[in-house]
Amino acid sequence: MHRLLLAAPFLALAAPAHAATGEAVNPWVALAYLVAGVFFILALRGLSSPSTSRTGNRFGIIGMLIAVVTTLVTHDIANIAEIGIAIFLGGIIGFTIARRIAMTAMPELVAGFHSLVGLAAVLVGWAAYLNPSAFGLNLTPDHQMMVGFLPMISPISKVEMGLGIAIGAITFSGSVIAFAKLSGRMSGSPILLPARHVINLGTLLAIVVLTGLFALAGPKETLPLIIALTVLAFFIGFLLIIPIGGADMPVVVSMLNSYSGWAAAAMGFTLGNTAMIITGALVGSSGAILSYIMCRAMNRSFISVIAGGFGADDGGGGSGEAKEQRPYKQGSAADAAFMLEQAEKVIIIPGYGMAVAQAQHALREMADLLEEKGVEVKYAIHPVAGRMPGHMNVLLAEASVPYENVFELEDINSEFAQADVAFIIGANDVVNPAAKTDKSSPIYGMPVFDVDKAKQVFFIKRSMGGVGYAGVDNEVFYMDQTMMLLSDAKKMVEEIVKALD
Repeated sequence: MHRLLLAAPFLALAAPAHAATGEAVNPWVALAYLVAGVFFILALRGLSSPSTSRTGNRFGIIGMLIAVVTTLVTHDIANIAEIGIAIFLGGIIGFTIARRIAMTAMPELVAGFHSLVGLAAVLVGWAAYLNPSAFGLNLTPDHQMMVGFLPMISPISKVEMGLGIAIGAITFSGSVIAFAKLSGRMSGSPILLPARHVINLGTLLAIVVLTGLFALAGPKETLPLIIALTVLAFFIGFLLIIPIGGADMPVVVSMLNSYSGWAAAAMGFTLGNTAMIITGALVGSSGAILSYIMCRAMNRSFISVIAGGFGADDGGGGSGEAKEQRPYKQGSAADAAFMLEQAEKVIIIPGYGMAVAQAQHALREMADLLEEKGVEVKYAIHPVAGRMPGHMNVLLAEASVPYENVFELEDINSEFAQADVAFIIGANDVVNPAAKTDKSSPIYGMPVFDVDKAKQVFFIKRSMGGVGYAGVDNEVFYMDQTMMLLSDAKKMVEEIVKALD
């Protein structure tokens, strides 16, 4: 769906001109856009399951191809050769990125895509403001009158334009911060500014006021207003994402996806482009629904995530270091291999540490060896594991893990009581019992895996020093049935594979 949204703002370059002239809409154009919308809906349906995601992507590509070709064929294009060159160059860049990007880098790639969508919305909005007649905007009755180089644009069109620019700018700057955090160019810890809530609310209120003034102002007064609106929107995008910690990044990615959709939809209304409205509304609404699902999975409100994320309270929050050193059991790869092959049922819980170590292929090899020995192996995926929605699913799919062996939290949590081994690789907060027992914990109330009910727990992590993004010590480390495997995740799993083979 991200490919669809990247292409959507391009449609505005050839937006219908009949919005201003009153010319009847070509019924074939409307039909083509409707067909494209149906393909977009089928794409979303396909993307709801890993087994149908490839088909969903194909439907999305077909739908956007129909929309783009329809716009190019049925509208006057200033220079079709230049547009063709731009499409070709963009296609080459996208193809190269898709071929080279590692699956572990997908979260920051998605954030980067969102930033491009937001920037495209801002640029299209400004282009429509500077040359509205070329975009078929709804001008005032005396639209022939020019004040300086700026024509008289109707208040409704200016409200739509202002909203599109504001949402696009917020999406761009927020996605840039998300990209920096996800790629390690910026610390994943919350960065808290003094009186940040007051600053954020004041900035958002100023954006609303500026949008209203922009809509009512005459042509001579609109330029400084739209400049101020754009600058403040870029500014609030940074402020909203900087305080959010790494534990909330899946929600942030989903939220930014929603923002980018609404930005495209707002521009679609401004330009009278049905395809943009449909595409933007689908992406915006699906992103909002996904954000709600992710928040519910963490038992958190959407507002609390935007307000600062895990461990983001002004007075505290976790430091990322264990609060105390307590006795724990440490084992070796040979110990783990021996107990794994004696087990009847093993449940694997992957987390971001697996992604960082790129251990998914070694993990799949270990699971294959266990299954050859008659061990039942299942994978348990928490909704917020990793750095974006479905991050662990994507990594396991890359390693060709069968879809039928991958289960969501609510589908497998009851099976830990019957499991011989809970194999935790790179996860932490999603298996922390403090979420159920400690009301003072920043993760209290978040549904977690009941790994403490398994007969044996293997916990792979680099060292006992770090305690996850939430900054909360984990009781699982010190349980009688837990064996800590302190090493790089990939190296440890490869050693277990050698011992099993």
